[in-house]
Formats: sequence, C-alpha cells, structure tokens
Amino acid sequence: MGQPITVVEKPSSRAGIVRYEINRSLTGMGHERYAAGEEVVGDAPADELARRLLALGGIAGVHVNANVVTVELADHATEGIADVIADLHLYYVEGVEVPTEEDFAAEAE
Repeated sequence: MGQPITVVEKPSSRAGIVRYEINRSLTGMGHERYAAGEEVVGDAPADELARRLLALGGIAGVHVNANVVTVELADHATEGIADVIADLHLYYVEGVEVPTEEDFAAEAE
C-alpha cells in the first residue's frame, strides 16, 4: 500500500547540508523546521518524515518546504537518508503481513 517517493540527492554549497528533491509535496506551500533533541509533534507527513530521519542519528536538523527536504548533517554521512524518504508512504514493508481476501471477508461477517 502506498507508493515509494522518488528522491534525488542534491549537494549544497555549504558543508554538512544536503538537499533532497522529491516527487511529492509534503507541506503544501508552507515549510516546517525540526531540530535534533526537540520533540516532533503532529502527524503530518513532514512531521513523520522528520521523526524517522532524526531517529537515524547523525542529523542535526531537518527542513521541509513542499517537495524539498534539507538535512543538516551532524556527522557528514548520508547513508540511509534517501531510503527513509523514499519509504515514507509505504505501509506493507518487510515484516508487515498483507491481508488476504479471507481476512476482509471474516471482518465483514
């Protein structure tokens, strides 16, 4: 369920800053900023993405503006960041059981 997000990593002229352009708008016309060590409240797509990215570790901050995710790195490593972004809208990932038609029929009875 859900579709992977297409992610293109773009370097920045500032060391420790990486920009990711995606094929989905996560904030509409607004923007959101998140910092490591601060609680991420809310359940909007940008909030969930920030929670997942900050949980990776090595990230000092995240800024989301429509379809651009800017990550401030604490340790200059980008491994895994694009995968977290791409998988944001996926539900049936490894370890999640996909329901069958029989499961839905049993619920209807």
